[in-house]
Amino acid sequence: QVQLVESGGGLVQAGTSLRLSCTASGGTFNSATVTVAWFRQAPGKEREFVAVRRSSSSGGSSSYADSVNGRSSIDGVGAGNTVYLQMNSLKPEDTAVYYCAAGWGRILASVRDAGAYAYWGQGTRVTVSS
Repeated sequence: QVQLVESGGGLVQAGTSLRLSCTASGGTFNSATVTVAWFRQAPGKEREFVAVRRSSSSGGSSSYADSVNGRSSIDGVGAGNTVYLQMNSLKPEDTAVYYCAAGWGRILASVRDAGAYAYWGQGTRVTVSS
């Protein structure tokens, strides 16, 4: 049974950086077939896509939501059991619970769709103060 555990959230000031971690057990991110994504859910809002790293068997490219593009990067996929979401120049609107999601094998839905992922972590809360 695959389990994902996020960490690294906290209360930070706008303009600073955070590095969120997602650690897998019962599975590995050191795999050619794993797709790893980050989503977030702000209070009172729907869960939304943040970033994805496609499997290396599908090209291994990364994509980001427009709201974080240029300020974020996802890395660590293919290097072990932990992947990271680096977020820079944080804004108050980045405040949310951040979730790691993963799928091994072919992803049948859009990689930006939460329904594409079988495995989820419990989330880590990020609060950005102005």
